[in-house]
Amino acid sequence: MDSAADAGVDTANNSQFSILNCQLSRLRLSQMSIAMLASALPWRSRLETKFQFSTVNQMLLQHLTTGYSSRVVTTDINASLVPGELTSLLGSNGVGKSTLLRTLCTFLPPLGGEIILQGKSVSSLSSAELSKLIGVVLTERPDVQNMTVRDMVSMGRSPYTGFWGRLTEEDNRYVTEAMQLAGITSLETRMFSTLSDGERQKVMIAKVLAQQTPVILLDEPTAFLDFPSKVEMMRLLRRLAHEMQKIIFLSTHDVEMALQLSDRLWIMHPGEVVIGKPAELSKSGELSRFIQADGIRFDPDLMSYRITV
Repeated sequence: MDSAADAGVDTANNSQFSILNCQLSRLRLSQMSIAMLASALPWRSRLETKFQFSTVNQMLLQHLTTGYSSRVVTTDINASLVPGELTSLLGSNGVGKSTLLRTLCTFLPPLGGEIILQGKSVSSLSSAELSKLIGVVLTERPDVQNMTVRDMVSMGRSPYTGFWGRLTEEDNRYVTEAMQLAGITSLETRMFSTLSDGERQKVMIAKVLAQQTPVILLDEPTAFLDFPSKVEMMRLLRRLAHEMQKIIFLSTHDVEMALQLSDRLWIMHPGEVVIGKPAELSKSGELSRFIQADGIRFDPDLMSYRITV
């Protein structure tokens, strides 16, 4: 009887081991399949390898207060920016959009609270560390002479090139891929000073792509652009957010485009920030509150406005 019982136990154990080994094999195959599929996708590149499936790259704002030593602009902002989303910051002139954006860029210190990125307060990070985490495109148009487009994009590799700034073969690959993603390969040998405003903006975006940061912050990237270029720029930023799983946060006055192309909106009012998806903010009346004024009527169902006479 004991031998029979032992044999039964051994058979059960062997069966369990077989099931477990089968499950482990399937798990390994599943992981390999995911990796092979990811590497085969046409938009995958070395630029995004470092961050592609991470869930820890959120930028968290905890009780953030922004402003200057003599004036508080916004208080107690609690929010997050997540990979894979294009987030647009809307607000009237003078409400504090640039102040908030420059605080997130670490150009201005917060008056209170903190900004957390990859589990660390940005105030604890060195300039060298920040340059590998946050890429910035400002409204100001750089006035540079005797520099080609490729030279400008190559400057995005400066956090990695050391004291002498010499590009390795790998650095040059990143630069080439950044230009391809931004759609400016044909401009590679052009002098930067000869470009149109729209072309310059694309070059600056390619530069931050070469910088290989998980976060890209932009101050009115569609300013100075004609309408087709505005649409092209916003579509490019949306594609980069979705396909490369980057955090892309921008300020803009192009309300209708922001409504159509943004995953999330931050609407700034004096002293407060209201956050949500466009459809949610339209349904709650927040978009009407922001847009509607004398001569302007907002349709919450169509999420569009019209001018009355």
